[in-house]
Amino acid sequence: MVFTSQIFLFYFLPLVLGIYYALPKSSEWRNFFLLGASYIFYGWWNPWFVLLMLFATAVNYTGGWMISRAPHGSARRKWALAGSVAVSLGTLGFFKYFMFFESNLNTVLSWVDGPTLAVLQVTLPVGISFYIFQSMTYAIDIYRGDAPPARSFADFACFVSLFPQLVAGPIVRYNTIAAQLVQRDHTLERFSSGSALFILGCAKKILLANVVGGIADSAFESEAPGVIDAWFGVAAYAFQIYFDFSAYSDMAIGLGRMLGFEFLRNFDSPYRSASITEFWRRWHISLSTFLRDYLYIPLGGNRRGERRTYINLAIVMLLGGLWHGANWTFVAWGGYHGALLAFERWRGKRGIVNFLPRPAQIASTFVLILFSWVLFRSPGLVDAGRYFGAMFGLNGGGAIAPLLAAELYSPGHLVLMGLCAALAFQPVQAYDLANEVTWPKTVALASLFAATVAAMFTQSFNPFLYFQF
Repeated sequence: MVFTSQIFLFYFLPLVLGIYYALPKSSEWRNFFLLGASYIFYGWWNPWFVLLMLFATAVNYTGGWMISRAPHGSARRKWALAGSVAVSLGTLGFFKYFMFFESNLNTVLSWVDGPTLAVLQVTLPVGISFYIFQSMTYAIDIYRGDAPPARSFADFACFVSLFPQLVAGPIVRYNTIAAQLVQRDHTLERFSSGSALFILGCAKKILLANVVGGIADSAFESEAPGVIDAWFGVAAYAFQIYFDFSAYSDMAIGLGRMLGFEFLRNFDSPYRSASITEFWRRWHISLSTFLRDYLYIPLGGNRRGERRTYINLAIVMLLGGLWHGANWTFVAWGGYHGALLAFERWRGKRGIVNFLPRPAQIASTFVLILFSWVLFRSPGLVDAGRYFGAMFGLNGGGAIAPLLAAELYSPGHLVLMGLCAALAFQPVQAYDLANEVTWPKTVALASLFAATVAAMFTQSFNPFLYFQF
């Protein structure tokens, strides 16, 4: 089930909200109901996936229970933490990377004329990277003393499965929501703000991301795009992934507010960044801070000298790239960002062209980000290399491919790309607009939602990009 579907908008969500607010105000009752609703939401794709999520929930709840009852500094605490983390990462590794490992092993075996193995086909459960990371934070936070143990298994299971952010984030840490599982406020102002943010996110997905996604697909799937075509296509993909993923985050945060929860902001005008370091403070904030607090700092951060700092940055970004998918393109994407972050760290966290005015720094950083999106979007490294060649006129396609131009440069597409650029490069985002809801805003939002729903019925099924992660 996806947020931008009639089943969710007109049946699931109204029913859940109606029952939720009809229940006694006790958080135990409401958490238990949300647990059941979330399992229905997640099981809509495949009911068997719920069992895997329940397994990950049980493992980390048990690990947290053992940690909370063991003496501080004891070996039992360390073994309980190590066990829960190992099982969680092992589960994620099997479902997400086993086929990748087998296929690459077969490639190596073929080089030495060795016998190849039959590749085991493993189905990737939707959103497994998100709920595995979230459930892991429970045992880690209890071990560090950053959060108390959950009041009950149902409360913790509700946290792991909470449907607003279950499938594509933002990554919600246990220590940021532990108190809200026990006590949270339900006010008209918070519900109104959440509704506004949900509507704005829905509009970004349907009216912007889905349409520019078609432009990007045309460019990346073309055999010989021209130089301008290639740059136009990767810019379209940059807008697609931003408006697609930030839309889901907006909708998730908005739904959370409607249910009394407050999730942390996940995007903060990332394309206005003047350096890659700043970009990672603004893009997918829940992931970058997760990697910082649960991987970079435990590795030593910047406390063990410059060389170790660069190595730690490289490790974190390579693993961050691999987290996105079992493909060498994601590894290269992570390595590319890691190298840029290390270079900027060497220069005192300054951008490569920090001597230029800030608008020029922003433009230069955006170009660097576009190069990374080529890796992220391409199905393989060879495809990425071919697209890079098109961007620099090395494929003989000229400036514009005549047949492709008709698909890319229609008046509607040009207007939409201009609108996306205007919205992406200005500081006020949907998160800010939804903080206060006035009557004029309410009228505008109602009109926007009507237009969004009308457009939704004209589009084919188009899931959020981050569902695959």
